[in-house]
Amino acid sequence: MDNLRNEILRYLETNSRVNLGELAVLLGVDEVKVANEIADMEKEKIICGYHTLIDWDKAGVETVTALIEVRVTPQRNQGFDRIAERIYNYPEVHAVYLISGGYDLLVTLEGKTLKEVSRFVSEKLSPIESVISTATYFILKKYKDHGTILVPKKESERMLVTP
Repeated sequence: MDNLRNEILRYLETNSRVNLGELAVLLGVDEVKVANEIADMEKEKIICGYHTLIDWDKAGVETVTALIEVRVTPQRNQGFDRIAERIYNYPEVHAVYLISGGYDLLVTLEGKTLKEVSRFVSEKLSPIESVISTATYFILKKYKDHGTILVPKKESERMLVTP
């Protein structure tokens, strides 16, 4: 059963809008079995949600995406969890990861302007008692996101030579 679950998960990760009948045919199992497995994985929080990847630039919506490295002092008996929870509860925060290296947490967020993102860092993130330092990086262009290539492939720039 684990193999079936893994195959379902791999397919859903790249195409969450798949027709269950088509997926059942691809996997060689009954559609009811696929539907039950998906329902069980949703209950078990293996499947945590479904998302649509949007190219906001093409939609004409101006957004600024930032990656913020955060160095913190872990709290006794709670490590990084309490600080991470405080940060991920801000609505503008898209993700918080515990990372290795020179910083402890990686925070991703979106805002309407550079100033809005900078204000979040200076007014909400930096004043948190356990935060020691931050480093902010702004995304200038997305080439690939969540496994999806966002830039069109260029046609070959070679000139066609004919005799």
